[in-house]
This record gives sequence, structure tokens and C-alpha cells, in this order.
Amino acid sequence: MTVEKLYEIYLRHPSIQTDTRQLRPGDLFFALKGPNFNANQFAAKALDLGAAYVIIDEGESADRLIKVPDVLTTLQDLALHHRQQFNIPFLAITGSNGKTTTKELIHTVLSTTYTTYTTKGNLNNHIGIPLTILSVRPDAQLAVIEMGANHQKEIEGYCRYTLPTHGLITNIGKAHLEGFGGPEGVKKGKGELFDFLRTHDGTAFVLTDSPDLPEMSKGIPRIIRYGTHDADIVGNVLNTSDSFLHADITQGAATGPIHTQLVGDYNLPNVLAAVAVGKHFAVPDDRIRQSLEAYIPSNSRSQLIEKDGNHIILDAYNANPSSMRAAIENFARIESRKVLILGAMAELGPESLAEHQGIVNLIAQYPWQYVVLVGGDFQKINHPYISFADSKEAAAWLHNANLKDTWLLIKGSRSMKMEEVLP
Repeated sequence: MTVEKLYEIYLRHPSIQTDTRQLRPGDLFFALKGPNFNANQFAAKALDLGAAYVIIDEGESADRLIKVPDVLTTLQDLALHHRQQFNIPFLAITGSNGKTTTKELIHTVLSTTYTTYTTKGNLNNHIGIPLTILSVRPDAQLAVIEMGANHQKEIEGYCRYTLPTHGLITNIGKAHLEGFGGPEGVKKGKGELFDFLRTHDGTAFVLTDSPDLPEMSKGIPRIIRYGTHDADIVGNVLNTSDSFLHADITQGAATGPIHTQLVGDYNLPNVLAAVAVGKHFAVPDDRIRQSLEAYIPSNSRSQLIEKDGNHIILDAYNANPSSMRAAIENFARIESRKVLILGAMAELGPESLAEHQGIVNLIAQYPWQYVVLVGGDFQKINHPYISFADSKEAAAWLHNANLKDTWLLIKGSRSMKMEEVLP
């Protein structure tokens, strides 16, 4: 079946599922497969649950069963065909840290003025991105697509069917070093977004404070700069007594101070990016400020939780050396009793032990009530701190510690499940 014929079916049934547990009557079911699963085995079940059609690449075509050479490739081709029906801005966001928060902030700002579609949660990979594109409805005025990657050529592949008109790289940091092949590989892999914009008459939003991004963006036809200096949108941190980020926009937008509910000064570039995008698309200044002030982080990303008289910063969605350092240094500035509960960092390859040792060395520069290091390569290096194999052991320690009037930072890579430290 051609992609054009399949697209006619999609227009009649524009809801797509890849998991029978979420299937609703009338959905299209794409039977994806991977190293540890094969949804072709659930084709009959999907039909019984009411799927309008099931797209398979094993077995034979039959009534409401459409066989294609490869289900994933077909899903991506369908997403490209759908993308080509739109003549609206598609903004792609990638980076080592902060891309999901930046995506959420930008969506919050743009949605005050435009019908805007965006990536749900962290559906930012080779399956999630085409599903996001296919969720964009005909009333769309803007789309914001998050792109995650852990190896080179991945972003380049996403661009082939996302066709971004605008792009933003939050930063270049030490994330997924193993897959990218080191720091230079990270720069090259993330830079594939700017490469696409450069050759397709695109527009880039560029953080001037970055040591890498201004150089990487050279040659892109249109560049909007944001940062703490030398930029179209300039802003700085307003120092206050609480732990939330307060941003003072001093150039490029008349928003006045923006009092966010984000924890940590390291979120300033994310806020400035949202201001820059909002101004570029003519969102009124007051709407920019109000939307950013109303945004409340969730899903274990810089969440501030008040519990049993303690203040807990839960930043357990992900971690790499760059984000871990920023979180620790920001947390160290809080004037109170402080406890660090840190999970190990994943996907760092040969540099992993040295990077974990670097975090231990950083921790030693500040006073803490307790430091708890959990799992992974934290257990392979010598340090004077409390050590546990996993988050469940750390949770038991926290329960017995009976902390009161204390600040806690809980952070670690997704695989460590550091959110389980909290009851």
C-alpha cells in the first residue's frame, strides 16, 4: 500500500496507537517491533479491541490488516506525508540538558496566542516524534517538536520527516557520551539540527552564553540570540531569598521581572529561550510573563515538594555531569541544612568513573548535613559518603533519618529511579 493510500485511511482514523493497552475503538494500530517486543503478535487482539486497521510487517494482509515492508519506516513516512500538508512553523528543540523544560515553557508561551501542538511528555525518539507529528491537527498554527538523541545521525534522521523551519539547541553538555563517542561527538550530533536549518533556509534561536552554539550556528540565514549579554533578548537572575528562579528581562522584551515556579538559576536559559521564541512570534509581553509565571514543573523535573516540614527538590528525570554540577552548585547556595541524595549517571562510557569522581570532588567543596550516593559507578570509587546500591535502600535510610526543617536535592539518571526515594 502506498503512503498516499494509507494517508487517506489516516484522515478517516487520525488517532494512532502502538500499545494495545491504550487502544480505543477506531484507532489505527501500528504493530512495531524491537529487540524485546513484537507487536505483530497482538494484531488480532488489536482488531478485537476495535482498531479500525492494523499495520503489520509479518503475516499476511487481510480484512483491516495492512501489511507493509517495515512498520516503523511506514510510520515515519506517514508522518512526513502529514508534515508536508502544513505550511506553518515547526520548531525543533534538542540539547544535552533542559530540552523538555524548554519545550514546555515555549509551548506555554505560544499557546496563549496560537493553536500550538507539541511533544507529549518525553516522546522524543524515532517512534515518539512521528507520533507527535501525526497528532498535529488541521487547525495547527505552530508545532513544537522535542528531539532526543544518544548517537550521531539521529537528529539528522528526525529532521528528514519533521522538516523544521525553526530550531533551538539548549546546550552542549556531557550527556550520552558513550553513544556519541565523546564530547566532540555530542557537539556534532546535536549540531545536525543546525546543519538542517543552514541548508533549508531556517531560523535558529541561539544562546549567546554557550561556548559552542554561536559558532555552531554560523551560516544559518536567520538567528535570534538570547542570553545574559550580547543578545536580542537579554536577561539575568534576580537574587531573592527563596529557591525559585526570578528573571529580570533587561533587553528585547518589556515583560518586567518574571517570577517563575522553577527551582534553580540554571533554568534561566530555558526561560530566556521561551521569551525569545515568544517575541519572535509576536506574543504580547504580558502574556509571555503571565504564562511563564503560571507554569508549574512536573514529572520529577525541578519539582519543589513540601513534605514533613522539609523542602525537597526532586530532579530525578535524568542526569549527566553537566546537569548534575549545575544542580549541586545551585543547591549549595541555599542557606539551610542540606542533604544530597544523588543517583549514578548512565551512558557515559569510558569517561564514567572519572565523571563520577569529578562529582564527588565537587561535593567535597561544600558543607552538607548528609550526602547519600546511590548505585552505578558511585559504588566503584572511594568516597567518604553514605552509599547504597539502589533507590529503595536510600528510601529506607531517608525514612529512618527523620529529617526536619531540611532541604533535600534528589537527582539521578532515569535508570536509577530516584523518585522512589520518596514514599
